[in-house]
Amino acid sequence: MDLFVDRMTSPIGVLLLVWQPGALRALHFEDGDEQPFRRLLRWQFGVDELPSAPAPAAISHPIEAYFQGEITALDLLPVQTSGTPFQQKTWTALRKIPAGSTISYGELAARIGRPGASRAVGLANGSNPVAVVVPCHRVIGANGTLTGYGGGLDRKRWLLAHEQATLLRPRSSSSS
Repeated sequence: MDLFVDRMTSPIGVLLLVWQPGALRALHFEDGDEQPFRRLLRWQFGVDELPSAPAPAAISHPIEAYFQGEITALDLLPVQTSGTPFQQKTWTALRKIPAGSTISYGELAARIGRPGASRAVGLANGSNPVAVVVPCHRVIGANGTLTGYGGGLDRKRWLLAHEQATLLRPRSSSSS
């Protein structure tokens, strides 16, 4: 399996991109502690480290564009993840939540046809290996509060504010 890791600077810190030709396999936050990233590598790929190589433009450009305000740039970015069928179904549903929107864990459970499984959806959400691109930050508590996020609540708050501010930004009109 040809897997590589690249580091990308973003407004919310350094991102670790695990990629293979044609797909993003994981996006993790570099926070100085390598153990969470190593656990992700073991869980998803059965390895402790990967060689470094720049991610191809087809992967890096949509991520850069998202942070520059093109919030739908991630919608078609190909991802490939390993997980249970329930996790895969949850992660697929996450990608259908429009940028700038939020839903509760219960609403997400209902969307995947498992209305009583909000806790299981929460666990699948927390196991998402492709943060930001598979937008688990768009899931909030039933009472509207921000709940756990693997990258920390400050990042979750920033991502939601970034998406909402971008949607509210007036579009420039060009005149001929």
